[in-house]
Amino acid sequence: MRTAGLLRPPAVKPGAGLSVIAPASSALPERVERGMASVAALGFAPHLGGCAGERGPLYFAGTREQRLCDLHRAFADRTTSGVMCLRGGYGSNYLLDGLDLDAIAAHPKPFVAYSDLTGVQLRLLDERGLPAFHGPMVAADFYLADGVHFDSFYAALAGETYTVGAGEGLRTLKPGLARGTLYGGCLSILVSLLGTPWEPKTEGTLLFLEDVGAKPYQIDRMLWQLGRAGKLEAVNGIVFGEMMDCVSPGAPPDLLDDAILSALDAFPGPIALGLRSGHVSRQNVTLTFGVQAELNADENPKLQLLEPAVK
Repeated sequence: MRTAGLLRPPAVKPGAGLSVIAPASSALPERVERGMASVAALGFAPHLGGCAGERGPLYFAGTREQRLCDLHRAFADRTTSGVMCLRGGYGSNYLLDGLDLDAIAAHPKPFVAYSDLTGVQLRLLDERGLPAFHGPMVAADFYLADGVHFDSFYAALAGETYTVGAGEGLRTLKPGLARGTLYGGCLSILVSLLGTPWEPKTEGTLLFLEDVGAKPYQIDRMLWQLGRAGKLEAVNGIVFGEMMDCVSPGAPPDLLDDAILSALDAFPGPIALGLRSGHVSRQNVTLTFGVQAELNADENPKLQLLEPAVK
């Protein structure tokens, strides 16, 4: 199992320093300011990477080399205990073949991000065993008054096991009970990795999939592609995120549910939907990919994280 080789970083203690970087797109300055203030108000000591304020070229927060340098420096910085991202957007795919995996693994830290950062997080997990913290970002969630689910954020960083369920939006689409290594991220990013050296390794997992602004037929198409690529064959159960704005104008409100069940009609395991982690409307839940978890999809569905991601 992947967990046997998990590289658990030290827990993040109250008052710890946090490196904040922008490996993909740039963020609005006012959101950065509010988000940094919110993280500091929790008792942490966040500081921005040297290139986190860059705007450009194109839609990137600096050149590829600048963004790679900030990421490597964030992990090597002995004054910080965790690495957080300002936002996703687009561009971290250009970092994949430049990651210094050994240098990062020499200074393991919780790496908190989602969206476009899915590819980077999964490469670190798949090739060095560094858990992926699929959770709130500074200028995407922390700048909002109700953007962060603090119970899961604190538990994940402290090394506590925890459970999320109906209170965090989860509902059952197909009942059942399954265990596996929690794994996944942004659906469109996982699909974009197919055919590259960094294809997702989904065997034996509870697969978490989420996205934003994709119409039901597009979700159907991406699930079809994952299935035909063999990435669902050894998956034990599937949990979908809130799937915010994944609707078609004028379509029935349950079209997404039906599209998912149709695309996964041959999938034998349980399926749940609605967990607010990643692109969400409020209270972004932190999930730790790489640890063992259990999905109980019944009338009161629960996703239980069975072990800590930090030591």
